[in-house]
Amino acid sequence: MGASIDLEVDVNGEEVFIVDKEIISSYSGRISNLFRKPTGGVKNLKVVFHDFPGGAESFELMARFCYNKGKAEISPLNLFPLYCIANFMEMNNSVPGTLNLLEQTEKSLEEIRYWTWSELLVALKQCQDLLPVANTSVILQRILDCMVGKLALVSETSPCPSISSSDTSGIRFSCDTRSTESLRSSSFRATWWFEDLVALNPNSVQMVTETMVSRKIDHVIISRFLFYYQKSRFILATSDEKCEITGTVVNILYSLDPSAISCKSLFGILRVSLCLSIGKCCRDKLESMIGSQMDRASLDNLLVPSPVGTHYQYNVNLVLRLLRSFLSKGILVPLVKLKKVASLMDLYISEVAPDPCLKPSKFSALVSALPDSARDTYDGIYHAMDMYLEVHDWLSEEEKLNLCCGLNYAKLSPEACDQLAQNPKFPSKSAVQALISQHSKLKCLLHETNQPTPFIDSPCSSVDVDMNGEKEEAREQIVLYAGNLDISAENEKLKAHLQGMQRRVVELEKVCKKMQTQMTKIMKSRLSSQSSASARTLPKLCS
Repeated sequence: MGASIDLEVDVNGEEVFIVDKEIISSYSGRISNLFRKPTGGVKNLKVVFHDFPGGAESFELMARFCYNKGKAEISPLNLFPLYCIANFMEMNNSVPGTLNLLEQTEKSLEEIRYWTWSELLVALKQCQDLLPVANTSVILQRILDCMVGKLALVSETSPCPSISSSDTSGIRFSCDTRSTESLRSSSFRATWWFEDLVALNPNSVQMVTETMVSRKIDHVIISRFLFYYQKSRFILATSDEKCEITGTVVNILYSLDPSAISCKSLFGILRVSLCLSIGKCCRDKLESMIGSQMDRASLDNLLVPSPVGTHYQYNVNLVLRLLRSFLSKGILVPLVKLKKVASLMDLYISEVAPDPCLKPSKFSALVSALPDSARDTYDGIYHAMDMYLEVHDWLSEEEKLNLCCGLNYAKLSPEACDQLAQNPKFPSKSAVQALISQHSKLKCLLHETNQPTPFIDSPCSSVDVDMNGEKEEAREQIVLYAGNLDISAENEKLKAHLQGMQRRVVELEKVCKKMQTQMTKIMKSRLSSQSSASARTLPKLCS
């Protein structure tokens, strides 16, 4: 054999190694192929690697293997780097009677099931440092399977989980009446690995959790880990890193069982994401998950501050999107969930009503976002509307009427009807409708109790409008109970209420007469302008 030729190897710009070309090429097919052609006696050959897996440290491992006549001490701490090196350098050559490096690492891999958790964790961290070279490697999946297998074994030996509330700070692992210490111990056994996996990058976390899902690990535990991971990594992360972490966490959560995900924690991610430039797809998934469990939300969850640059106090547009997502899950939303969300929305509407910057269109959208069947009573909406009109006293009569269209007068309590009828902030038309609705309910009540029902008819307004040959009739009538009946002692309260209504109707009749006079004036004005090119229709009161 001729004299050896020194080979200079630049590894990823980190370090330059001077090695014997013949020794290295005898084990590495890649180096051997590079110098298959005669070099013409040229010395000091140089090879530059820009993507050597593991960098200079890994190249030194390979060199030691070659200079040690194809022998290496392989352990869980260096198996993965050696495996990647063997693939990258095509180390399928060997000294006769010995296994090449690729064969040796594959044989050592058979012992992976005996590795400790710490050894598997080190190997996994090495994997993420060597990606994407190792991304297509079978060894990576072997490590993931082994790690998750150990977690599954721990889960099987822990007490069965019982979730009392998805928003509690800790999961209750109990199948019986155990002590507090036992519960804490059980919870620790289920989550002891959280801190160990926080050091992984988002790509590695995604691979680990996907393997967990395939191995049927409890989705509650997976979701808790993801929330823990997001909070822990955000402490020192840059804005770009936060976007990547958020995107990964949301995508994984979206694949889990919705009932296993904490609504409160989702709102926590939502508040953080509003300050980040996350993608629309990620934001839509997050809002969809929250919308699907709006019945588990609280008022504090919904009180999200408005975006920077806006004048209104709370992010009403966000809540409207969440409601649309809640309703879009299917036309057969359980009535129990609908009523829970309606109660929550009544609280939210009352909270945002005093905001002077909240536009009437947004307030009306909040009121009408849910179907009428979701509410048994509209008292909460009435009180919120009362606050809104007090702050927005500059609204026109037409705008006030449009707002009142969101009220279902038939679902107002007698007390609310009384207040509305005497409330000067509400338009007169709404007061009349409230009394009509209340009287209808009283009439039904008297009919059910078999009371005699003599009535007095008091027309409030009757206006005939003839416009371009088309005749429209707007006729309203209040029917009043006479109040001079012999009512039993049990109905004394009802009698007093009816007498009070009688007094208020007289007052409203005066208002209606004024309205009729105004309508007559408008009629005359309209009829006098019939010769104009285009006729305008009369304003219609909200029915």
